[in-house]
Amino acid sequence: MNGTEASRATAAALTVVSSLGLPADDAVVLHDSNKLTLRLLPCDLLARVAPVTDQVARFEIDLARRLAGSGCPVAALDPRVEPRPYERDGFVITLWTYYAPATSEDVPPAAYAAALTRLHAGMRELDVPAPHFTDRVAQARRLVADRARTPELADADRALLADTLRTLGRAVREHGGAEQLLHGEPHPGNVLTTDRGVRFIDLETCCRGPVEFDLAHAPDEVAAHYAGADPTLLRRCRTLVLAMITAWRWDREDRFPGGRALAAEWLERLRTATGDG
Repeated sequence: MNGTEASRATAAALTVVSSLGLPADDAVVLHDSNKLTLRLLPCDLLARVAPVTDQVARFEIDLARRLAGSGCPVAALDPRVEPRPYERDGFVITLWTYYAPATSEDVPPAAYAAALTRLHAGMRELDVPAPHFTDRVAQARRLVADRARTPELADADRALLADTLRTLGRAVREHGGAEQLLHGEPHPGNVLTTDRGVRFIDLETCCRGPVEFDLAHAPDEVAAHYAGADPTLLRRCRTLVLAMITAWRWDREDRFPGGRALAAEWLERLRTATGDG
């Protein structure tokens, strides 16, 4: 968020939490991109704040409650308040338990894989409506095709992304493996290492697809500890996911810190992965 929007979002979160009877007069920014993540003090909870037009908060809350209730390694909602989205001044605010970081912030690959395996097992038991992974691929393809939204993307790079998204999206879809509910983006930025173990956050990206699509977001070493992954499908998913996240970074409205530099770096990786370098 830009400075003014972030200030308004912070003020909205503090006002909502104070109105719920919890002491909140200070906010520490933990993450700031298209959504603002705050640690509110002295009540010590975590608030995630997004524009009302850019969120699926109720879906995320309902899913988090069901997964936590079945023992899955997901972040819990703050138990002191009603588990629902709160709206204020054009923002939607969700309130979560704040987890103190563990001594080491790096998740060992085996622990990462074990937590993801547990999450997938819990998700297989849920019957909830969720988009298919191909819907997310289609969103990336539309973004790449829209020159007004990606004005800085060079023609050759646009063609590379469009071709990769089209061909690999089809290849993964037609692979024929089992599909289930997925986290959608279980990359290290959505994994907390806490004094209570590994916790996944940001469930609004959930979709249906093969588990290899989720594994493609994790560090390479994690797959070696995840039983049953198809190496060919995983390789295709890794390149597909790389093309998708590269497309997001070229969006003119993207606010991810250092996004353009990452976009250029990831394009070079994509050329290597596709043999187009």
